[in-house]
Parts: sequence; structure tokens; C-alpha cells
Amino acid sequence: QVQLVESGGGLVQAGGSLRVSCAASGRTFSSYGMGWFRQAPGKEREFVAGINWNGGSTRYADSVKGRFTISRDDAKKTVYLQMNSLKPEDTAVYYCAASRTGYGSSFGGYAYWGQGTQVTVSS
Repeated sequence: QVQLVESGGGLVQAGGSLRVSCAASGRTFSSYGMGWFRQAPGKEREFVAGINWNGGSTRYADSVKGRFTISRDDAKKTVYLQMNSLKPEDTAVYYCAASRTGYGSSFGGYAYWGQGTQVTVSS
């Protein structure tokens, strides 16, 4: 089993940068694909980025491609989401998730979820 705790959210101005982190517990973290999702008020949860078990492959939503970078540090059991050139429409609660089967965009493929961290981008 994996427990996930996000941190690093906050308030940032448009054009700024922020890095959110997700610390995992459990001995098998390195075997999981990891993903970041977000949910804005009144909207459905959407995929942001995913990274495979060894960090060799990543994928991104079109809306964040070129601005966001997902990475992982298995020694620290942590996955990161570096967010640059932030826009007001990036405002949401950001969730990390762990998957035994991949790192895709479907939230149904993820077995474990964190509690989320709020990111607010002011215009």
C-alpha cells in the first residue's frame, strides 16, 4: 500500500513558478507509475502529467505541455511537479496519484491518491 502527501501549494502571480511535491510511504514506491491531476471549482478532475516507474517516460496534458515538468526521486520517495509560466486557469487543487499499471491520463488507473494541495494563480 502507498500513502501520498502533497505539499508546496500556494498563491503565485501569473507568470510565476511553483513546485509541488508528493511524498510517498511504502516499500514499493519505485515500482509505481505516478501522476498529477487537478480539479478546479465546479470542474471535473483532469490529468496534468504522468511519469513511469523508472522516470524514463513522461506525458502531459496539452494545456501544460512546455510549462510543467514532472519528475521523481525514488531515493526520497517523492514525485515533483515543476510549474512555470503559471496562468490563472491553472488554479486548482492538485492531487498526486500512484498506479500499479502505468502512468496514463485516466484517473481510474490510479489506486492511491493524496489529499491534494491548493494552487492559486492571481492575474
